Amino acid sequence: MTAVPVYPVRVEGSLDPGLSRWKWLVKWLLVIPHVVVLAILWVAFVGVSMIALFSIVLTGRYPRTLFDFNVGVLRWSWRVGFYSFSANGTDRYPPFTLADRPDYPATLEIPYPERLSRGLALVKWWLLALPHYCVVALFVGGGIWAVDQAGDWRFGGGLVDLLVLVAVVVLLFTGRYPQSIFDLVLGLNRWVLRVAAYAALMTDAYPPFRLDLGGREERGAVAIGTSATVAPTARARPTGFGRVVAIVAGSILGLVTLGLVAAGGTGIAVDQFNRDGGFVMSPTETYSTATYAIASKPFDLKTGGPDSLVRDIVGDLRIRGESARPIFVGVASATSVDQYLRGVNHAVVVEVGDTSLWGGTGLGKSDRDNDIVPGGPAAAPTEQTFWKASSAGPGERSVRWAPEDGSWRIVVMNADGSAGVNAELGAGAELDPLLWIALGVLGAGLLLGAVSAGLLVAGLRRG
Repeated sequence: MTAVPVYPVRVEGSLDPGLSRWKWLVKWLLVIPHVVVLAILWVAFVGVSMIALFSIVLTGRYPRTLFDFNVGVLRWSWRVGFYSFSANGTDRYPPFTLADRPDYPATLEIPYPERLSRGLALVKWWLLALPHYCVVALFVGGGIWAVDQAGDWRFGGGLVDLLVLVAVVVLLFTGRYPQSIFDLVLGLNRWVLRVAAYAALMTDAYPPFRLDLGGREERGAVAIGTSATVAPTARARPTGFGRVVAIVAGSILGLVTLGLVAAGGTGIAVDQFNRDGGFVMSPTETYSTATYAIASKPFDLKTGGPDSLVRDIVGDLRIRGESARPIFVGVASATSVDQYLRGVNHAVVVEVGDTSLWGGTGLGKSDRDNDIVPGGPAAAPTEQTFWKASSAGPGERSVRWAPEDGSWRIVVMNADGSAGVNAELGAGAELDPLLWIALGVLGAGLLLGAVSAGLLVAGLRRG
């Protein structure tokens, strides 16, 4: 057995004395293979963490195989970061492995906790870690601001990026990496990785708000405040390649399963609870203008096949409007509307308000939200003959329109063409096959879930 670090996440790095002056210029290219692999591994990392959350809540234990896998992902990420732009502390190319490599200049160790708090698992990854997220954002991104040519403030890199940039520029001209910058960079990365391990539920010990500078960490007693019983840091048996592949594939399929089940369930709910007169309708929003008309931007419909196929899937479209005054709602080709509104003072809607799938009135729309086209009054819309579909009169008006290829615009006006339009508007489609599509997506999600569970069980089985 070896002594446990003061904090149960030990991050260390040794600065190579003979770093190349120029190699950091091409490391972004050299690490591309690692970035590709890590992109896949981090997707699996998220899935594994979700599975571990359920396991901890139900049993108080983090499955050992999943724990070793996630430690391996963090370890691999730290080696790549240390080699490249998180530290540029070595020119030795990082190995492609999840296993511990004590001979590599960058190491990461997390002792396996035999027990973890069930209650903390529910809150520490989002609520308790929130203060650290704000601090870490300054370290790894979003902490440095710059002004662009338009005078707007934009996010730039983080403090780590800036310090490493200063260090490599000094290295380029002097051949020496400043030790003080290296010590600070290691402390910042150590803070980030501690928070990552805590948020991934790998320890109950709250990360300290302090910078532990330097490449090496002190060793001592377990951090005060942990509710976990920490096992000695005996070296775990390496996870076989086949089991790693099974865990990665199972975790990714698990995330896909969640997406498909959520999409299928949402589709079923929308079909059952969000229909009005056979149409799946959007929430109603209030639009207001002092001009003579409200018009949408041109929108193109391209079926890519027979019109009947689109009608079978989408069905007819419906535009609904209601106003205290007699209202006109119409749909016509963009060319015809452009000609009709030429020289007419009208508003073009450029922003749609935030809406909820389950209802709500959205955000009120006024001239400050629209593009105002100057001009004079318009001829009464009811006297025009170019409308593809239209409805005019008092109260609620509804336009039903069979979609066709082309460029179209929607126009809402007072029925007599007067200025000052204020109307509540909504749109929808029949979408008759929505229920069956949603059931199919849900079924596919459940099937993938079974495959995911099988892969995870195969990966978690210990020889």
